Amino acid sequence: MARLSGYSSHLSGYKDLVTSYAETRAGFISLALERNRRATPFIEQAKSLKASASQAKKPKDLLKIKNIQEALLTAAGISDKAASHMEEADKKEAIEGLIEKFLEPAGDSFVEELVYRFLLTRGDTLGGSMRNIGGELARRKLARALISELALTKTPFHWLHTESRKWIPGKSEEPDIELGLKGISWMVKKQPRTLIFNNKVPFIKKSVDIVLLNCERDAVDKAFGVAGSYLALGELKGGIDPAGADEHWKTGDTALNRIRSKFSEKRLNPKIFFVGAAIEEAMSKEIWRQLDEGFLQNASNLTNSKQVSSLCKWLCEL
Repeated sequence: MARLSGYSSHLSGYKDLVTSYAETRAGFISLALERNRRATPFIEQAKSLKASASQAKKPKDLLKIKNIQEALLTAAGISDKAASHMEEADKKEAIEGLIEKFLEPAGDSFVEELVYRFLLTRGDTLGGSMRNIGGELARRKLARALISELALTKTPFHWLHTESRKWIPGKSEEPDIELGLKGISWMVKKQPRTLIFNNKVPFIKKSVDIVLLNCERDAVDKAFGVAGSYLALGELKGGIDPAGADEHWKTGDTALNRIRSKFSEKRLNPKIFFVGAAIEEAMSKEIWRQLDEGFLQNASNLTNSKQVSSLCKWLCEL
């Protein structure tokens, strides 16, 4: 099968898809910086807790300081989610247990012990939020690349705010749009295009990382239920750890096969593509084979800006 111009403009062989050591290192640094950014509010909370708790002369005096009761509960190992399901009596029991079993035995260092235990629970919260950070950073990077491509061609666009679910007129020079972005909408050759990240496709009954629809932005909900509205669907894997690369590909490949199967049942053949951050050689060979045989219409390594730009150009022109 002849190669499609979509990917041949940025890939000449499977080796082009392999993530280099330098790119892997840069990816880990980005994750570390994001972890530190997300940890900042918890550190500041811990400082405030220490200042307030220092008013207490002995551990039981902490019960009299109203503004730290929620923090005491956190230090007792109770997450915000768990606390929302607890009665006030249960919360008080948990705090009293913290004081009796851990703070009183700490003697004069009870405030430091309190802060350590507060940060321990907050660290678990941070760890939970970081499990999906690779995917979130990947979405941000691809969204910004799409916006840049539209800006280069002076194509007006709107972007969908994740929380408000409102479409906002886009300004390419506006910083941090991608932080709260769920979708992007534009026009190509007088035809509407709307791209949505991480949304459930009704007849697949699973979420798809990236969906490009042939519809106006205000008609997205209806278009998701119409198989003929889909122009392209893709999997986006942002994990950078080489040790998890094969697993990411297996998960992505399974999802892509499911997409092909469901559309084939409807005698439709939308474009299928894959974007990944951690791509090892064996994985790149399989991706290349699928590109060469037409199972995939495009692919790129997320850590390679030229490849990402080329893929975004392809999406914007579909």
